[in-house]
Amino acid sequence: MLHTYTYKRLTWIDLEAPTTDEVAKVMNDYRLHPLVAEELVNPTLKPKVDFYKDYIYVVLRFPFRKRNLHSYVAVDKEVDFVISKDFIITTHYDTVEPLHNFSKMFEVNSIVDKGGMGEHAGYVFYYMLKHIYKNMLSELDSIKTALGDAEELVFTGREKEMVRTISELSRELINFRQSARAHKDVLESFAIASKELFGENFSYYVSDLQSEYMKTYEVINNSRELVNDLRETNDSLLSTKQNETMKTLTIMAFITFPLSLITDIFSIPTEHTPIIGYLFDFEIILGIMVLFTIGMFFFFKYKKWL
Repeated sequence: MLHTYTYKRLTWIDLEAPTTDEVAKVMNDYRLHPLVAEELVNPTLKPKVDFYKDYIYVVLRFPFRKRNLHSYVAVDKEVDFVISKDFIITTHYDTVEPLHNFSKMFEVNSIVDKGGMGEHAGYVFYYMLKHIYKNMLSELDSIKTALGDAEELVFTGREKEMVRTISELSRELINFRQSARAHKDVLESFAIASKELFGENFSYYVSDLQSEYMKTYEVINNSRELVNDLRETNDSLLSTKQNETMKTLTIMAFITFPLSLITDIFSIPTEHTPIIGYLFDFEIILGIMVLFTIGMFFFFKYKKWL
């Protein structure tokens, strides 16, 4: 699907799951190198920057949260950018919500109202990435909110349920970090290429993009530290609870085994079994067992095992 947006002399061509014919048309209209056109047809998977004479080819992968039954998963979506002075081409193979929202902003020129689009398409790329990073921060805020909810539940005795929840949130943050990790090198390479194509003045905007990325990456790392601390706390509480359960079961086994042994001894069919056959023999044996149980209880209390 091909969409074209224009503002003054700037053109934005957005390709979603493009066909070969659509890519061929764009290649002919904007004189793209055949290698670039070939990469626009299929996902590249590996982020990179290629510098050509009249444009820069950038491949980036962005993480997005996706609802999966009763939980969320982080999925990567690739966006290819071809950035020239007069046009910018974006290609993606699935719906990228921030780009869809940006297209509405572009159409109504709301960005222009906030300070101008700039004299070349590099500024459009700048505003696009700023918008996507803003969306990433919003989704990271949602993850932090989920971590806060999990933290409250951990201290309400629901440690077992939180093991899965914390693991899912950790998996999301790992995916976010893996996707965002390559942006640093890509933006550094883009800074060098953009200086040649767009001039020295544009380097301030690239620096701002790098700052925005570092802020996003720092939030990811902080969230990972938080989820790791929460996991350790949850595991500690769960381990303590399990140890207490095992301790209780061990004490019960230690008490019931001698009682069972006493019962077995007096049930041996011999001619000279003590107490058996005397008046109140059952009560006597039961009393011995009760006294033994009380004695064991005070012994455990003395040892502070209870």
